[in-house]
Amino acid sequence: MAAVDPATAASFSRLSFRRAVCPSPLRLPLSRAVAPGRLRASSTVVALHKRNPKRLKYAAERQFTRGDTGMLRVQVEPSGEDFWKMDPIIDLINRGAVGVIPTDTVYSIVCDLSNNESIDRLRRVKGIGDSKPLSILCRSLRDIDTYTTGFPRGTNQGQANIFRAVKRAIPGPYTFILPATKQFPKQCIKHGSSTRYAKRRQVGVRIPDDPICQAILQNLDEPLICTSVKYLSEDEWILDPVIIADLYEPLGLDFIVDGGPRIADPSTVVDMTGTSPTVIRQGKGPKLDWMVTKGEEEAQSMYALKGA
Repeated sequence: MAAVDPATAASFSRLSFRRAVCPSPLRLPLSRAVAPGRLRASSTVVALHKRNPKRLKYAAERQFTRGDTGMLRVQVEPSGEDFWKMDPIIDLINRGAVGVIPTDTVYSIVCDLSNNESIDRLRRVKGIGDSKPLSILCRSLRDIDTYTTGFPRGTNQGQANIFRAVKRAIPGPYTFILPATKQFPKQCIKHGSSTRYAKRRQVGVRIPDDPICQAILQNLDEPLICTSVKYLSEDEWILDPVIIADLYEPLGLDFIVDGGPRIADPSTVVDMTGTSPTVIRQGKGPKLDWMVTKGEEEAQSMYALKGA
């Protein structure tokens, strides 16, 4: 490894956590033995990682740029084939950083699920209060079963096997609202507000179908807390990562993964806590035959009452 100039090393040592970035490329040895319980990246992504000639060609060069205030920006291909550039991002997340990553819908502000200080910082960066519910970006159905009560698996009394139907819809552009378990951080659901999800200890869970997002998640030990990126004074998503960096870097954003502009098409939100899976926001994910709209659910309830 090339020697680091002493002056450069000294300057980095004086930087605060948010601005501190190792002068040599941070690399996670993805081919190392995986600890028990750690999920591997998909075989497709791993194959791209091993065969990518750019990894050898630019191994000694820094694959990111930093803004003047210390925010780390990593630009990757939308296909995720150069996801090895995100090794510094994995390191920063594990150290408690708050940043922005792409999903299969819009960009999201994310942080480590188990870091309470990072969750509070995420709220400050987004400009939202404690009563605003946060969602989880999950690696697999196992994460969903850990932090929520899971999807109904059907009974002999005629209850539908929703779990089997959901498995065919994810990974995909859906957010499912489920009851949270005790494993879900209290900082993400606080009582005393008028938000019904906060009062009922419910949480939105997602498994995005995006190569960049999946590559990040599969190299973490836990899911990510997330909230969509919007303009500070408007209820409108920001789709260009350059604009996101300009607006959110002064607020304390630690990093951004630039996967190119997105389309204003958020996830479809499905409430799984009632008698039927109910679409409460129609987005990119189509309404499937086992889902109902709010009006349809009310009509079904009235029909059931009349027949009782």
